[in-house]
Amino acid sequence: MPSATVNNHRPSELLSRLASPEPEVKVRALREVKNLIIGNRTKKLSFLKLGAVPAVAGILADSIDGVSDNNCNNNSINNILVQSSAVLGSFACGFDAGVHAVLDAGAFPVLLRLLANSNAKVVDAGARALKMIYQSKLAPKYDFLQQKNMEFLISLLNSENENVTGLGASIITHSCGTSLERKALFDAGIPRKLNSLLECGSLSQRDASLESLATIFKNNPEVISKFSGPEVGRPLSSVIDLAKDRYPRTRLLACLCLIVIRNSSPHFLQDIGIKTKLIHILLELLDDPGQVGDEAPFAFSSLIAQKEDLQKLALEANAIDKLHHHLEKGSLHPRRYEGILLALADMCSKLESCRSKFLSLQVLNLVTDALTDDTADVRTAACICLKNVTRSIKNLSAGYFMNEIVVIPLVQLFLDPSTSVQVAALSAISNIVVDFTARKSIFVQCGGMKQLVQLAKSMESAVRSNALWALKNFVFLADNRLKEGVLSELTASLLSSLICDPEPSVQEQALAIVRNLVDGCIDSIEFVFAEDGLVLGTIGRQLQSASKAEIVIQGMYALCNVASGNEFHKEAVMNQLFPLMGDMNQSFMIKFLQSNDSQLRTATVWTIVNLTCPSSPGASGRLEKLRNAGIVSQIKNMVNDPCVDVKLRVRTVLGQSMAFMDN
Repeated sequence: MPSATVNNHRPSELLSRLASPEPEVKVRALREVKNLIIGNRTKKLSFLKLGAVPAVAGILADSIDGVSDNNCNNNSINNILVQSSAVLGSFACGFDAGVHAVLDAGAFPVLLRLLANSNAKVVDAGARALKMIYQSKLAPKYDFLQQKNMEFLISLLNSENENVTGLGASIITHSCGTSLERKALFDAGIPRKLNSLLECGSLSQRDASLESLATIFKNNPEVISKFSGPEVGRPLSSVIDLAKDRYPRTRLLACLCLIVIRNSSPHFLQDIGIKTKLIHILLELLDDPGQVGDEAPFAFSSLIAQKEDLQKLALEANAIDKLHHHLEKGSLHPRRYEGILLALADMCSKLESCRSKFLSLQVLNLVTDALTDDTADVRTAACICLKNVTRSIKNLSAGYFMNEIVVIPLVQLFLDPSTSVQVAALSAISNIVVDFTARKSIFVQCGGMKQLVQLAKSMESAVRSNALWALKNFVFLADNRLKEGVLSELTASLLSSLICDPEPSVQEQALAIVRNLVDGCIDSIEFVFAEDGLVLGTIGRQLQSASKAEIVIQGMYALCNVASGNEFHKEAVMNQLFPLMGDMNQSFMIKFLQSNDSQLRTATVWTIVNLTCPSSPGASGRLEKLRNAGIVSQIKNMVNDPCVDVKLRVRTVLGQSMAFMDN
């Protein structure tokens, strides 16, 4: 018990010793603090609460100010500078609260001053501490368009101290964010210097240079093209060689650099051998037990995302089998777990062959288990994976996903405390509820439909939008009984308010729900006439004021479906399109027909087709109204519309018009 009391007071005791006027006592105390906090977040937090960082920063500042020409080689002062720098670096290493404390204590400019010290150990300690700070996103950024900052960077990269050059590379990785800065770095010869470090530098210099080059190359094909030219050295060969290096981290960073080049400038690295090699290297790196293995699946994802050719090569390399094997191991680090799920998601994003392989290996069960993981990022990744796997019409038709094993845990995530998890779960369920079998009742029975309606009232626009998207898909081709259930929960008043939501994406999905509700038999059209036609009137007003084509398209298709009904329905649509025969109403219909968006032109013309169907008793009168509003004249100007769908329906309208003239 007494020893425990001593340990509890140890941090405060050490801090009191830091204030000692004796240099040797101070150095020993600094060294003890450093040894206690290295790799120990709990100890770091304890010392932070006691104000250790300002105390150490003060020691550093006082000591550097005490250095003069006469005592610059004083071992005691140099030891204090080295140890206090090491302590500050340890506080900052992998600990944002520590970085905050170091920056707030004013230690950053003092550490920079150490780089100009005549003692090599002091310079090295200062550079190490600054590198620790630059591992964090909180580190200060440098504007490389300012000449003094560029000169400072060049001085760092020209240093013979590898920690100083590594610091320079870290500053580039952290600070370079615009194409202008990337071009300025290239014009200053920075990539050439980094390339020389790739070929002749130490391990840490090579790794730092690879990260910096990837930052400079990102979304900058011009710089990549220049870098690949003969003026820099061996074009890209240094990076390609390092992808085969003996050190796993170097291989990973080289792969990431090559991926950035490939994604930023696709005409580079087209050789199928290089692409295949990248895939194999990254799959091998998954076996690394440390951080490299945690990051490898993310690099793999960035390589294959949205690229069918690379997904085919990865499938041939048994990528899904290997990712599945790692999932089966269990007890994965959350970062690795998330990365593997996202890699599987990207593998299944486009190719049916990949989805078939995924299902044949029964990976679905493992992904479903991940929906209940303790880590929000893992749950999100599992949802994204399910979303991509369920894009398959073939598998939806087979009813593989509309079952309690998949649906219930997804529905439970609707109430997840993380918004990103909620949105991802809603995106996944949006695909599943399309389900072409007659099993949608499963979703209703587990409370999914009611929760979607509740989420449509969320304060988060992304949640509202995705909840409505799921409801839209749920009522797609559904029978009237299910549609009635949705509308009774949603209510005409809530649906009308969502059509007028401040967020355009919410408006679009609300109108799309109406479009699907009134699609089908004539009885389903009656849904928009509930509460004295509240929804229908809201659509009409929204069409006159909406500025985004996506919103108007859904509104016009909703009216188009209503106009496919009986005479009462058609006249109700005419009343929304032409409540008053004023210029405004003429112009908004003509504006739709003249839109650059072919879908909007198609929806508008199709609505006119349904309004002027010759078998309808009032078609002749409606056609006359359209002619007086200038609509028919505009239709005649569209006979050679570049969109085939528009052209066909324009001819139908003109054919129906001619039929009335003949009569």
